[in-house]
Amino acid sequence: MPETMRAARFHEPGRPLATESLPRPEPGPGEVLLQVRAAGVCGSDVHFAIEGSPVGFVPITLGHEVAGTVAELGPDVDGALEDGLGVGARVVVNAVLTDGTCPQCLTGRSSICASRTLVGIHRDGGLAEFVAVPARALVPLPDEVPFDVGAIVTDAVATPFHALTDVARVRAGEAVAIVGVGGLGLHAVQIARLQGASPVIAVDPRASQRTRAAEVGADLVLEPGPGATEAVLAATGGAGADVAAEFVGRPESIAGAAELLRTGGRLVICGLGADPITLPPPTVFVRRELQVLGSYGFTTASIRSVLGLVTAGRLDLSRSITHRFPLDEADKALQTLHQKLGEPQRVVVLP
Repeated sequence: MPETMRAARFHEPGRPLATESLPRPEPGPGEVLLQVRAAGVCGSDVHFAIEGSPVGFVPITLGHEVAGTVAELGPDVDGALEDGLGVGARVVVNAVLTDGTCPQCLTGRSSICASRTLVGIHRDGGLAEFVAVPARALVPLPDEVPFDVGAIVTDAVATPFHALTDVARVRAGEAVAIVGVGGLGLHAVQIARLQGASPVIAVDPRASQRTRAAEVGADLVLEPGPGATEAVLAATGGAGADVAAEFVGRPESIAGAAELLRTGGRLVICGLGADPITLPPPTVFVRRELQVLGSYGFTTASIRSVLGLVTAGRLDLSRSITHRFPLDEADKALQTLHQKLGEPQRVVVLP
């Protein structure tokens, strides 16, 4: 096994990612070394590398959507890991590393563990030929699921799955509006359909994304604005949406999502943003018993469930990845997502 590897390194905001030669990481106690087969590029990576959101340290290797094969076991890791994994096993990584002992972890809410750290943000990630991760972060990747699809499942699909399944608790027959149908929102449309939601409504200002949403199963696609509220009311017999899920993180889209709700409806906010939001007055929330819910990330159970749906042929992600780049073009992959070149949905780097 080589003693060095290539990695796309982030040094400072605005500076292009540079592919550098680094020592191959040695897995520590309880860790494994993965040979990376695919690493997704996420909007969060754009926030870090271009917009200046803080990371744990610099220089750092970004990339928190990781799929690969186990290359080496560190100390204290048995030859037979959980699920029978070992050297050569196909795996994906749950990038949210938790302590497993806090009240949130013990009640199944590990995504909001107070001690959580993230691969590719607080420690080196997957935009490299190899990455060392805790063995407990591994999830088996079925042979039927390609590495690139497995990589995006770990965030781009597991995040909306967690939002709709665990947080909003969508029930069959409920009307669900997805506000913002980019890389996460388009998967949310598919997941809402799998949950039996009816109708599934997609709201986005971009005609291209509305077209994509219709192609993956949205019953109704709308531009945001007062007309969207009227159309949702018309499609739901005057009631409004049972659930509105927002995947943008902007005040105007969150407020617009709230306007789509029926009495007793649930607004779940998944989009990350720094600006304060404005919602209807408390009187409206009280008298209509509206709920506002935040949803962060995913759990290992989310990833396993999504992989099960893909393996069973119930969730088709074959069209989700629109761009693939070699490791030496990791910065081009990042810029493609940032500048919306070629209308990207999900971008993957293949080391």
